[in-house]
Amino acid sequence: MDSLSPVLDGFVVVLEPKNLLYCLIGVVIGMLVGVLPGLGPAATIAILLPITFGLEPVTSIIMLAGIFYGAQYGGTITSVLLRLPGEASSVVTVFDGHALARQGRAGAALGIAAIGSFFGGTLSIVALTFVAPLVAGFALDFGPPEYAALALLGIMLVATISNGSKLKALIAAAVGLLLATVGRDDFVSAERFTFGSLSLADGLDFVPIAMGLFGLGEILYNLEERHRAAQAPAAINGVWPSRADLRQASGAIGRGGVLGFFLGILPGGGAVLSSLAAYALEKRRSKHPERFGHGAIEGVAAPETANNAAATSSFIPLLSLGIPANATMAVIFGALLIQGVTPGPQLVTEHPDLFWGVVNSMYIGNVLLLIMSMPLVGVFVRILRVRPAILAPITTLITLIGAYTVRNDVFDIGLVIFFGVLGYLMKKAGFDPGPLVLAFVLGTLLETSLRRSLLLFDGNPAGFFTRPISGVLLACFLIVVLLPAARTMLRHRRADRDRIKEPV
Repeated sequence: MDSLSPVLDGFVVVLEPKNLLYCLIGVVIGMLVGVLPGLGPAATIAILLPITFGLEPVTSIIMLAGIFYGAQYGGTITSVLLRLPGEASSVVTVFDGHALARQGRAGAALGIAAIGSFFGGTLSIVALTFVAPLVAGFALDFGPPEYAALALLGIMLVATISNGSKLKALIAAAVGLLLATVGRDDFVSAERFTFGSLSLADGLDFVPIAMGLFGLGEILYNLEERHRAAQAPAAINGVWPSRADLRQASGAIGRGGVLGFFLGILPGGGAVLSSLAAYALEKRRSKHPERFGHGAIEGVAAPETANNAAATSSFIPLLSLGIPANATMAVIFGALLIQGVTPGPQLVTEHPDLFWGVVNSMYIGNVLLLIMSMPLVGVFVRILRVRPAILAPITTLITLIGAYTVRNDVFDIGLVIFFGVLGYLMKKAGFDPGPLVLAFVLGTLLETSLRRSLLLFDGNPAGFFTRPISGVLLACFLIVVLLPAARTMLRHRRADRDRIKEPV
């Protein structure tokens, strides 16, 4: 019972009216931030840091945490309704979420996303409460070789999630990796593909690329299609997922929650990798993988559950080890330091009220998120009933403003237009923009980890196989690469053998 005393004291802390109020404020701000593409939770938390100076440490971190996991669901709304991923982790939701919306099932997509988000977040919180020290210790075993192998495996999975030609998906992923190299080299400070532009010296940002390819590119393509053949928008039948939807998505939600929890602990692209891996897993397990990309409910449930589970589990290395797992955690890490609190192994003993108050606030925050999001699904769905002639300019304006607010640079607006035209041409040529964006996100992690690993191994790539975790991950990568090639060779051999056996 003594071991549970700090946990129960944490509920006493979070149920104080002031802390409950700021938890609600954080979740509401997070949802709004997710709905507005471009701003993102990291930038919002950074902007709101001065507000936290006058608050108690527990209250301020509860609010900032609410912004973080609230934004994960907010990004789903624009992904489903407008095909605009507000966050990198929402890119995968675009594929089936928007397809469902075009079929008149936006309510079911948003409803199942809310349920999956709640389940994934709650599962992670329960696991965080009981196994945080154990799992955080496992995360310490990940060094540059492990991250390089993980990123390489993630990029290879990009071809799996694409609905079109595998070759076209790999070409798009290669372009994404090339775009990730633009900017100043982190190791020798040499400029790469900047063409003398100072605006490109710091590299390309995710927001202009995603907003251009998915936002502006989609608008241009849809306007052309609408001009060719005017179609009435599909009727929206309901705003709650049916029993069949829940039954179909239940397995995806369970698997996505577990996968997201473990991948979210890893520094780098935890939420991105978890949503990608969860989607790829469901598509591989499905008896009808051709449904994915055309409105499969599992294609929304799995990544949404996974990225919310990852958002919550990313607090484990921050609170237990003092290691921020992503950009948002780095900003929250700074907020803790400003408050005079140093995250790390001693946090649980020195500041149990803060540790368990923040952890337990996530239970309350996830309930608040579910309570608010489900009734509002009907309001969100009504956006689809706005005439395209009105919705297209508004979406374009939101896209351009969202891109500008990241760095307050007009150059980013030019990038959005450039990638919008590129996205339009890719759609015309049958290329899916998803692999390009996901490879771009993982490209930086891959390059940095790979080069650090080669420095550790004195340039010998065989060193990756001397470490157990990176060796296993690379073995999985080789299986993913070689298995389809082996199947193709066997198919050709069988065909040749059958041809020889045929009577002349």
